[in-house]
Amino acid sequence: AGFIKSPLSQKRLTQDSIELYCEAIGNPIPEIQWWFEGNEPNETYAQLWDGARQDRVKINATYNLHSTSTIYIANLTSDDSGMYECRASNDPDRNHLSKSPKVKWIRSQANVFVIERPDIKVQVNGVSGKLILTCNMTTPYSAIEGHEWMHGDKILQTDMESSAFTSYIIEGKMEEHSGIYQCVYKTSPVIKGEVNISVPPQVMAYKKSEHGNEGDTGVLICKNPSFPPVSSWVWYKNGQDPIINGSGRYIIKSSGNKTELRILKLNIEEDTGDYHCNATNSYGFGGATVNLRVRSRLAALWPFLGIVAEVLVLVTIIFIYEKRRKPDEVLDDDDGGSAPLKSNATNHKDKNVRQRNAN
Repeated sequence: AGFIKSPLSQKRLTQDSIELYCEAIGNPIPEIQWWFEGNEPNETYAQLWDGARQDRVKINATYNLHSTSTIYIANLTSDDSGMYECRASNDPDRNHLSKSPKVKWIRSQANVFVIERPDIKVQVNGVSGKLILTCNMTTPYSAIEGHEWMHGDKILQTDMESSAFTSYIIEGKMEEHSGIYQCVYKTSPVIKGEVNISVPPQVMAYKKSEHGNEGDTGVLICKNPSFPPVSSWVWYKNGQDPIINGSGRYIIKSSGNKTELRILKLNIEEDTGDYHCNATNSYGFGGATVNLRVRSRLAALWPFLGIVAEVLVLVTIIFIYEKRRKPDEVLDDDDGGSAPLKSNATNHKDKNVRQRNAN
């Protein structure tokens, strides 16, 4: 057996997680085991298994052409610091209780350092239409090479300062910029603090006015783009009791920051009106209104019938105009036919005159 990939030594903070990877090759395919030796004096290696350390250890292994194994440890503590060893062997007697294996286990080691996470105090202050976000590391880290401020995957600000204090300014109100912001300290390992801008739900209707045809399904949607997420949604109509999901023709689907009300087989008299979507989170509540208009199925024909009527009126006008215009055209034709007769008479007269002169 031989290693293709070995685990790498790493630094982590408490409460972080770590993943070590090992890959071995041989014929027959070797088995892989994980062992650990802590930093305490006189501590010896102990084998790790899937589910160890109160189920914080997860081990996955595959044996196809060659052996691969990954050990994942969640919610690290200082006791997780130490030497992790990947062992591989394909000796048939490798796990025999009385026989000694002919081939020794080959080993690859990685040292894991778990550092106590420093305390970071975060704060949000609103001053003159601005939001000031601050992070202050109360137990300064030895080597800070700069800071970054992030919102999701977007980097908002970066610098190369070594201070334990960093800040970021946002123009606007809290309601317009709620969410999770991170102050990132460029250290080894990287240290992050979270600054949460939390507000009551800022509910918005996907469309303030919805239209539906009688007999179809109406769909009304409300969203909450603010933080924290909505814990409960409630729909009701025109000040009536809340709509219960599954009652009558109503179906409600809510997930996180979005809710959807479906009304089956729309009825003009019963379903037309204003619908209210109310949202609640740990900081308060908010709502929006959607107006639903239900049209008759024949309503879609009115534009077509209007066009047909316009065409009929236009054809009628043209027909009447043509009928009145035809007698005038006949008179013009008669007048035109008499002109050649006058011309012929003139020609005969001229001919007679020429004949007399000839005599």
